[in-house]
Amino acid sequence: MANVHKCDVVVVGAGPVGLTAGLALKKKGISSVVIEAEPKDHPRPGSRAIYIHNATLKLLEETSKGLGFALAKDGVIWPVKRSLYRGKEVYVRNYGKTDNQDPTKLPHFSSLHQHVIEQHIYDACVEAGVEFVWNQPVEKLNITDEHVKVTTASGDVWEAKYVIGCDGARSVVREQAGLKLEGPRTHDTFIVVDLEEDEENPLPVERIFHYQHPAMGGRNVMHVPFKGGWRVDLQLLDGDNVEDYTSEEGLKEWIPKVMDAKYAERVTWVSSYRFHQVVANSFTDEKRRVLLAGEAAHLFAPFGARGLNSGVPDAVIAVRGIEKALKADKEDERHEAIDAAATERRIAAKWNRDASTTALNHLQGDSPEMNMKRELAASLVSIVPRLGRWLDEGPYGPKYGPPELTTKY
Repeated sequence: MANVHKCDVVVVGAGPVGLTAGLALKKKGISSVVIEAEPKDHPRPGSRAIYIHNATLKLLEETSKGLGFALAKDGVIWPVKRSLYRGKEVYVRNYGKTDNQDPTKLPHFSSLHQHVIEQHIYDACVEAGVEFVWNQPVEKLNITDEHVKVTTASGDVWEAKYVIGCDGARSVVREQAGLKLEGPRTHDTFIVVDLEEDEENPLPVERIFHYQHPAMGGRNVMHVPFKGGWRVDLQLLDGDNVEDYTSEEGLKEWIPKVMDAKYAERVTWVSSYRFHQVVANSFTDEKRRVLLAGEAAHLFAPFGARGLNSGVPDAVIAVRGIEKALKADKEDERHEAIDAAATERRIAAKWNRDASTTALNHLQGDSPEMNMKRELAASLVSIVPRLGRWLDEGPYGPKYGPPELTTKY
């Protein structure tokens, strides 16, 4: 006979979003468990976050005292960012020294690899006493007006008042709740490579973006430092063979064209992507017993670091909504609390999708109009310096096009 467990909330998925949800629930004294399909410490496939925004650091600090500051201290803050157009520098900004930061204030961001981020949040969970169930894939949700029964592959059943689905792009929770992702997939392919830094002779800690890198046949290239390494994004052109850029031979051929040749021997991870630009049709089910968070709720291109930095507030707001719902005296009040949380985060997700879509449109090289705008901006930088800033902000999703290029030309 299957074991039946009861609690107020089941969190499905123990990535950074699920860990945040578990931590937030524990802080509020809401009985909960985090169920993860994979064994503990199992490596996760796919693209990984390397950047935490200030707002995310603040949320994590509020959720667990010291966590935001630990993440800030453990990461790096690049003091210089620069953009080049066909090899010509069109923008540079130096923020000055990043050491000796005010220890009482969180920085604008912290750059460190997701497996380190997860370890910090997991350590906070362990210290707080969050309960975990590992190596138990969720297979079925039975959602009623009163509760949700979560059945795992072992046959164990968890009966909860609410479920927070943090189980990623292939979310079982989303599917079982009758929800679906909506939106397009990008047609451009991107190669994403992580490189281990040479600690004895490291590169300057600078974020660099190349529009149409002259050594790469006009392909866009971005370099982003994180603690202990570099992330290199390469945007392929139509007709490119992905294998030519992801194979060991291919990497050894193109990486020395954009980095010091030694980094071709320091590849720790490589993959190719055509990014989804999708948001769930609703972040909650019809009975208001399930809330989605993170990649279970949305998938974006990584420009602007909108993935993990959207998932953490998804989790925190979901927990706040559930807290209100648990205290509600009437069913319509309970519905209202869950709806408010779901609606707030869906609005944010659609905004982030639009912003990352703007970045993609800015980066993709097949639009004659955008090509003309970029070329004119690069040529006019010495006369109109703010055009350089427009080019620099492009990879993150500028809110507006430059007025000089939308009106005069």
